[in-house]
Amino acid sequence: MRKLKTLKSVTETQVREMILEDPDAPEATDRQLRRAVPFAEAFPDLAVRAKDGLVRRPIGRPRSEKKKTSVSLRLDPDVLEKFRRTGPGWQTRINEALRKA
Repeated sequence: MRKLKTLKSVTETQVREMILEDPDAPEATDRQLRRAVPFAEAFPDLAVRAKDGLVRRPIGRPRSEKKKTSVSLRLDPDVLEKFRRTGPGWQTRINEALRKA
């Protein structure tokens, strides 16, 4: 992929060339475009109609039946680091450890 100094200096031709060079964003085929449907039609349970009449997906994660409470908690650095090293979801694992205790 080529490097550009500023976006203002990019021409329409360069944009089209970059699109063609990007393997992660292939251009939609005519068949795909014919099969396309509005978001609200494809995912009616996720669609939310805003005050302006436009359909948007909800922001954030879905509401949980068990609402959690935000707290401030002081933990020893080694305990916190041990959980963080386990990767994404470490907060949930702390919650599970506290539940077992």
